[in-house]
Amino acid sequence: MVARIKVGNALTRAFYYNENKIKEGVATCIMAGNYPFDVGRSNEVQRLDVLEKTTSLRESLRANTVHISLNFDPSETLSTERMQEIASLYMDKIGFGKQPYLVYQHFDAGHPHLHIVTTKIDLKGKVINTNNIAKNQSELARKDLEIQFGLVKAEGQKAEAYGLKPAYAAKVVYGKSESRKAIAAVLNSVLKQYKYTSLAELNAVLRQYNVVADRGSDSSRTFKNNGLHYRILNDEGEPVGVPIKASLFYQKPTLQYLEDRFSANETARQPYKNRIKNTIDLYFLKAKNATLQGLTDVLKKEGITPVLRQNEAGLLYGITYIDHKSKCVFNGSSLGKTYSAKAISERCKGDAVRLPLQSPNGQIQNINADNRPSIPGANTGSPDGLLDALLRPEYVNENIPFELTGKKKKKRKKKRII
Repeated sequence: MVARIKVGNALTRAFYYNENKIKEGVATCIMAGNYPFDVGRSNEVQRLDVLEKTTSLRESLRANTVHISLNFDPSETLSTERMQEIASLYMDKIGFGKQPYLVYQHFDAGHPHLHIVTTKIDLKGKVINTNNIAKNQSELARKDLEIQFGLVKAEGQKAEAYGLKPAYAAKVVYGKSESRKAIAAVLNSVLKQYKYTSLAELNAVLRQYNVVADRGSDSSRTFKNNGLHYRILNDEGEPVGVPIKASLFYQKPTLQYLEDRFSANETARQPYKNRIKNTIDLYFLKAKNATLQGLTDVLKKEGITPVLRQNEAGLLYGITYIDHKSKCVFNGSSLGKTYSAKAISERCKGDAVRLPLQSPNGQIQNINADNRPSIPGANTGSPDGLLDALLRPEYVNENIPFELTGKKKKKRKKKRII
C-alpha cells in the first residue's frame, strides 16, 4: 500500500475534485467518518457543510485541509467493506480518527485506490499537528495495515506501479460505455499529468486511448471561433460518434485552457529532455546495424512510446516521443535536429523507414507491435542499473554522459623520483 498526504488551504477544491469524479461515474463516496448522518442518504451540500463548519472553528488557520490517497497494488481485489475498514483504521493510527472525514473510492486508474478528505481543526477548534505526518505516523500506519490485512508491501515496489497505465486502464471503445464519461475519464488521466506544448503533442497521448482533440477544418465555425471538440476514434484511427464540445466537460478543457498549459509545460518538461536523448544516443552508439525497429524496442524498454507520422506513400516525416515515466511529450525536432524524423531515418540508414499506413485520415501511427503504448516502469533491460544512472534527468544543465562525448581520457603524467 502506498499512502500520500497533501496539506493545503483549498477545502472546496479537494472536496469537489472527488465529488466531480462521482458525477463523471468514476468514483463513489463509500464512507463519512464521524458524520451525524449516513453517507448514502446525503447530498454533496450536506457533506461539504460538515467540513466547512469544522474549519470555521479556527478561521485564522489557512492550511486547514488534509487530502489523502491510499493506493493498493493492481493485483489486489478489495471489497468496499474492507476498504472502509482500512480507511477507518488508517485515520485512527495517524491521529485523525475523531475528525469528520469523507472516503471516496476511485475507478479511474489501473489500481484500487481511495481518497480521503478531512480537516486539521478538531471539534474544539484546536489544530492537529501534521509536521512530518507522512514520514512518521503515516509510515507506521501503512506498515501495520499491510501486515494486518496481508496487503502487498510498498517496499520494493516501483512508484510507477501506482501510476497511469495508458495501455490498459482507460482505452475507449465506442459503444461500450457512455461517450462523454469515457472521454472524461481519459482527460482526467492525461490533461494534468502529461507535459505537452501543442495540440499535436497532446493528441499523440490522447490517441493512445482512442480519443482526439479536434478543432475542425480551417474553414469551420469551430476553428474560426477558437472552439474545440473531443472525439472517439475506432481502431483504424477514424472518428466515430458525435463530437462533444470541450465546454461540456466539468474540467472545461477548452483551447484557452490547453494553451495556458502549453506555456507552463514548456518550462516544466525541460529537465527531462536528456532522458530521451540519451536513450537514443546510447542505442546508436552501441548498435552495429541500427534499425528503426531496434530503436523502438529500446525506447519501449525505457517506457518511451515513439509515435510516427507518415505521408500517403508510407514515408516517415514526423516523430513524437511520449515518455510515460516523466509524463513528458516531445516532438522530435524540439529535442534537436538529430532527433527529428529525418535525422533518425538517416541514422538508421533508411532501414525500416517506409511503413504501412495506419488509416486514410489518421497519419499518426504507434509502431508498437501490439498497438499499445509502453507501460511506465517497464523493465529497462539493464540489470546493473547503468542505463538508469545515465538516463537520469539533468536539472541544472544539459550534461552528456562521458561515453557519448567521443572524448578520450587524458593520461596522467607520472612524476619522476630523483
